[in-house]
Amino acid sequence: MRHGVPNLGALQAFEATARLGSFSRAAEELALTHSAVYRQVAGLEERLGVALFTRVRRRVMLTDAGAEYAARVRHHLDQLEKDTLGLMSRAGVGRNVHVAVLPTLATTWLLPRLAEFRHQRPDIIVSLSVRTLPFQFTDEPFDAAIYHAERMWPGTRGIKLFDEKELLPVCAPVLLEGRQAGEDPLHDVPHLHTTSRPDAWRRWYQAQDRDYPPTVNAGPRYELFTMSLAAVKQGMGVALVPRFLVQDALESGELIMPAGAGLHVDEAYFFSYPTANEPSEALLELEKCLKDATP
Repeated sequence: MRHGVPNLGALQAFEATARLGSFSRAAEELALTHSAVYRQVAGLEERLGVALFTRVRRRVMLTDAGAEYAARVRHHLDQLEKDTLGLMSRAGVGRNVHVAVLPTLATTWLLPRLAEFRHQRPDIIVSLSVRTLPFQFTDEPFDAAIYHAERMWPGTRGIKLFDEKELLPVCAPVLLEGRQAGEDPLHDVPHLHTTSRPDAWRRWYQAQDRDYPPTVNAGPRYELFTMSLAAVKQGMGVALVPRFLVQDALESGELIMPAGAGLHVDEAYFFSYPTANEPSEALLELEKCLKDATP
């Protein structure tokens, strides 16, 4: 018996409360009563001899010690979930693959292919979680990742899905209505920025041998390409977007390129998994599906 390890239920109640900031929300997630979650957390604090939360009326806030402990508990719970799903997959009880993905690529490119994969292999469950920054597989509960980079991550193996090739300046036709012939189509037009490519517009202007007006950098910033693209379609400005995301809209006339040149990029999209672990059969089947679907 491990006398130094708290009850798993108490750790789950603490982690959920820390993450959600509320006993009530944690209780709802865990399918428990408010009082049950409160008792679990209070019992954990008593066992540890450390205050994990400060309570002000109906609000709970993590103490410094609580925030540090919550991060460690969350990591171990994630790893326990990964190990359990991996064991179930290898034992034939279930076939689960947990993939970290870029949100825009997942919704526009990956999910349509997963629908076909689900039809072909209904016995394999593919779960997706968003990660927009590089990470270490040893620190996260993922079997594989789909990401944007110049090359495959060190310590991994897998496949290149496709080259991004270029970012295209696009806008809605209504944005340029009333422009005079010969007038710079980008003059006084709001430039929309995507935070994952913070220097894209500057590089585009340099590639076109054009001055970079200070007003360009003043445009709004969106975290995802899907947000930038939605704003573009509403006539809110011009954005640099990967060609594969806007090709259909350009061909249909829904969007136009106010300037004829794109920005060449060297990065590509990859699917890979750590070399330190033996890939499961389910993971290899998913890799094969993505490889077959790659243009």
